Amino acid sequence: MLPIRIHRALLSVSDKRGLVDFARALAAADVELFASGGTKRHLELAGLAVQEVSDYTGFPEMMDGRLKTLHPKVHGGILCRHDRPDDMAAMRAQGIVPFELVVVNLYPFEETIAKAEVTDDEAIEQIDIGGPTLLRGAAKNHRFATLATSPEQYSAIVEQLQAHGGTTLELRRRLASEAFEIVARYDRAIANYFSREGVVEPLAEQISLNLHRREVLRYGENPHQQAALYALPSSAGANLVSARKLHGKELSYNNLLDLDAALAIARWLPTTAAVVIKHNNPCGAACDGPLDVAMRKALEGDPASAFGGIVGVNRPLDRATAEVLAGPNQFIEAIVAPQFDAAAIEVLTTKPKWRANVRLLEVGALDAPADAWQFRPIEGGFLLQTADATADPEDPWRIVTKTKPSDEQLAELRFAWAIVRHVKSNAIVLSKHRMLVGVGAGQMSRVDSTEIAIRKAGPRTHGAVMASDAFFPFGDSIKLAAAAGIAAVIQPGGSKRDDESIAACDEKGIAMVFTGRRHFKH
Repeated sequence: MLPIRIHRALLSVSDKRGLVDFARALAAADVELFASGGTKRHLELAGLAVQEVSDYTGFPEMMDGRLKTLHPKVHGGILCRHDRPDDMAAMRAQGIVPFELVVVNLYPFEETIAKAEVTDDEAIEQIDIGGPTLLRGAAKNHRFATLATSPEQYSAIVEQLQAHGGTTLELRRRLASEAFEIVARYDRAIANYFSREGVVEPLAEQISLNLHRREVLRYGENPHQQAALYALPSSAGANLVSARKLHGKELSYNNLLDLDAALAIARWLPTTAAVVIKHNNPCGAACDGPLDVAMRKALEGDPASAFGGIVGVNRPLDRATAEVLAGPNQFIEAIVAPQFDAAAIEVLTTKPKWRANVRLLEVGALDAPADAWQFRPIEGGFLLQTADATADPEDPWRIVTKTKPSDEQLAELRFAWAIVRHVKSNAIVLSKHRMLVGVGAGQMSRVDSTEIAIRKAGPRTHGAVMASDAFFPFGDSIKLAAAAGIAAVIQPGGSKRDDESIAACDEKGIAMVFTGRRHFKH
């Protein structure tokens, strides 16, 4: 099919970026311009000749602009099939002229509802009616009509207009596809607003995700896999999607997964804290003020694993903390923090060589809640669950051993319990002086995880505490912990053999707390 010549363009936009230059290029190609309301005034101020849509239709704009392009003389000119004599005859009989180009972008509904304390009336007035109708009409009739939905598309249209005197079917079909995507996303945002939820309702019969691509990533989990980062419209607050990258090379799929894990733990800990992530599990974490002390302890938790790790902190990262991270024998891939001091950025982005590439991600204050829902793909579909992102009440906690934990041990158990929920199950963590000293993650048996955590901790097990994300099915892990000098244990309880674990603790004078809540992380 030969390029379609553009004789007339209909312009009605809220985003006026680049519009004047685009309209000038159209006028230079002898395209007649029609526009409505504010678009017409904007173009006329730039000295362009523009015909008012209401003058063409003979019907005035009404109701504060709610009614302006919804007219047969507009939509007939967009929907007419140029190769159908009956369509063209009907056009002539009704005094309708064809519009071969439609330039429309929609009212900024999503931007409006993102504002603090937006009213219902303000939101509803930003629901576009004429715009989506124009887009659907031009997209449906893309064999004969070209459409532009954003300023980023103008240059491609101008290039073809100058090269061919019109647009190709390939371009028109691509623009039509993008228009239908925009309308679908727009309608989903409106539906979500009226439901007041990111999904229509909890565990709804049907769920539509409205995702915006933020960036194409270097690659996926491996270099042969493609990957991209997408944002939900509601992705506000402290998260990796809306973070500001202050420095460093492009992020990879794995970087983002690890940064998200680091941010989740840092957000969870109530006092000054630092965490080191490796392969989506914490290999170091500490709560101790000031931040540089916590950071040093977190790195010392498992120095070999921390090399090439991902760091997260829950306080602004200062120069002293940056100096710890930039110390000898350190190598950090990426850091996420609420803010970075200027002096810290200077330290982290100068020699040695690895610092030229370190990614610095600033997310803002961590008081914003995490997303309430989690989606996870499986082949053929998705799983949906509420996020495990709320603190456990301590009222159900029970001390089940003869030995009672001291106040200091209880504080240490709280820290270990806060960390273990972020470790892949079967999860065992050991902590001492609010410092993660041993982690066993992702093993097929809990006793294997216990052995790994004890081996990682070495002599630091003496006087440490142990947390388990789920119950101990047998007493074997407790016996290993006792032999290593563990002083207290926290676990959900609920095994048929809980008595074995309790007896093993009582035999060695170990305190044990049952929380009554499991925290598997698959």
